[in-house]
Amino acid sequence: MGSTRRYENTLVGILFFTWGTVFLDRMSPLYLAPYFAPEFRLGNAQIGTLASVLAVTWAASTFFFGALSDRLGRKPVLVPAVFVFSILSWMTGLAHSYHQLLLIRALMGIAEGPTWSIMTALIEESSSVKRRGRNIGLVVSAAALVGLAAAPVLTTQVAARWGWRSAFLVAGIPGLLAGFLIWKFVKEPDAGTNHAKPSMLEYFSILRYRNIWLCCLGATGFMSWLFALSVFAPLYITEVAHEPATTAGFLLGASGLGSFFLGFLLPSLSDRMGRKPVLLLMAMLSAVVPLAFLVPVLYVYPLLLAAIVFVANTGQGIASLIMVLVPTESVPSQFRATSIGLTTLVGEIMGATGAPILAGTLAEKHGLGLTMWLAAGGSAVLFLAALFLQEPRLDPSSVLPTSSAGGVSQQ
Repeated sequence: MGSTRRYENTLVGILFFTWGTVFLDRMSPLYLAPYFAPEFRLGNAQIGTLASVLAVTWAASTFFFGALSDRLGRKPVLVPAVFVFSILSWMTGLAHSYHQLLLIRALMGIAEGPTWSIMTALIEESSSVKRRGRNIGLVVSAAALVGLAAAPVLTTQVAARWGWRSAFLVAGIPGLLAGFLIWKFVKEPDAGTNHAKPSMLEYFSILRYRNIWLCCLGATGFMSWLFALSVFAPLYITEVAHEPATTAGFLLGASGLGSFFLGFLLPSLSDRMGRKPVLLLMAMLSAVVPLAFLVPVLYVYPLLLAAIVFVANTGQGIASLIMVLVPTESVPSQFRATSIGLTTLVGEIMGATGAPILAGTLAEKHGLGLTMWLAAGGSAVLFLAALFLQEPRLDPSSVLPTSSAGGVSQQ
């Protein structure tokens, strides 16, 4: 793309902040539920539905608006989306009934969905070939640092002092700043390498690429691992392992912090070693996290258990490879955001929405321990998908075909 190193670093910084803001707003209701649930008399199923409805609308939105940005450009779609989801965060604090909350969170999923496919496509298009994995990994890791580490502290501290409605107001403020920074400083990628804009029918040509099908399967496994672990690990640690909630918070915090560091270290390594071998390594490591929680003796040594889950949580790095780098490097350049949107759509529907429902149903009959095995099973599905991937070509001189002809044989 001819981008300077300085602009690359500026872009990564702005989008790191933006992606962290997205996850701050997405995760806030989970952390603030203890504050607003009694007011609205909500049960666990209703709180779970608030997360699920956002996942469903997010999935559809990231695919549709990602494809739209392939035709209209990145900034015309991304900038309004960032401002809208920030305003919707404020509106969450104005809700006075469960149904109002449900509607607002559904709309937020529509507004936040485009940020994933468009921001990652922006980085991929604006980075040198040798720094794609590093740059994508850095931005994606913001979800762990902000959404999983800083967000629970920030939102609960504000809610404890000024109420949960004020916490949603505070959560929405960074998004306005992020939208301004993108509008002011982010450049629209050069469309010269994209050739003619594809027709609507040509978007279906990405289904001719074997890697796209495998990335959809891998994204399903990854999202199943992520959400089965995120939803049920705290319950398993407190109700089955009989550890205090503070221990659960310590262990999950260590896991999330590890995900942040590995989230940019391992994708950077894939720039040198290749996407497939690093993805296989991350799939194996990720399975260690839920399986470690199943070992009773490790709770006698909480620092050891924290160290294990710290070095094994490769979640953010997996997202960078299976949902961004491999899909975009496996299809013609004009379908980058579309390929990200499609893998995310499948992963969100099958994994983020379906896995928690399945895990919860099985837990009712067979106990919470089965949810950790289900999370490990998601890692196994990811490993199998990665095993059959064809390594994408990273040499910039090896341009992928711009028509669907020959797509099957190349990828």
